[in-house]
Amino acid sequence: MFNQLEILSDEQSEKLYTIRRYIKNLDSVCIAYSGGVDSTLVASLAFEQLGSKAIAVTGISPALANTLREEARRQAKWIGVKHLEIKTSELDQSSYNENPKDRCFACKKELHKHTTYLSKKLNYKIVLDGVNLDDLKDYRPGIQASKQAGVISPLAKFKVSKQDIRDISRALGFPWWDKPAQPCLSSRFPYGHEITSERLKMVEKAEEYLKGCGLLDVRVRCQGLTARIEIPQDELKHFFNNYKISELVQYFSNLGFNCTSLDLEGLVSGKLNR
Repeated sequence: MFNQLEILSDEQSEKLYTIRRYIKNLDSVCIAYSGGVDSTLVASLAFEQLGSKAIAVTGISPALANTLREEARRQAKWIGVKHLEIKTSELDQSSYNENPKDRCFACKKELHKHTTYLSKKLNYKIVLDGVNLDDLKDYRPGIQASKQAGVISPLAKFKVSKQDIRDISRALGFPWWDKPAQPCLSSRFPYGHEITSERLKMVEKAEEYLKGCGLLDVRVRCQGLTARIEIPQDELKHFFNNYKISELVQYFSNLGFNCTSLDLEGLVSGKLNR
């Protein structure tokens, strides 16, 4: 069992106890594991309670940045849970690559076609994911696809919020507890704008460049060949004072963007849903 290194509130302690007890009573589980803080907590507790009867599965496609794939691998190794990667083909489907408003439904449908098949083939009884209480309040069409596939969301089931997840992860000593949210690269494109592997790679390289400059929490929104950079608003002044804008613009131009801008509103998760 992971030792608790910090004190949690009574409510959070009860939630942690409840999830542990719930997972312990499951026969075996396959976790849809992206490497984000949410699904990593589920994978950690599943391994803690079930050992070899828990397996973490990551869907691999051009929409997953390579850095996040590597982070998922390292975290799974740190936890000790068995980790498999499966190739998904959502980009081959018009319900995804044409980027309709329910694109995430197509994504999760494709993912869980593989996770449910794999779980049955390897004799893992139940598929879990990292959907949490706050996700239920946002526009997340993928949640419906997960439900249709029979996936269970223990964090949402027991009303665990995003802040609860970070606090519990920190209390259990997980070094990624404050890892910024990193939705898939397709979320950088406005609905109706086509998604291709080439355009995803442009965004991935642009964000890698900015992270290499020390901007850990960043998005590069892509509209046509225009790149719009989003960073937390309290970092805007530092950005203007400390970064060589001309070099940044040239790098983005070399990637294929013909215009690069900075969003003065700052980073807002899920902004394109507005």
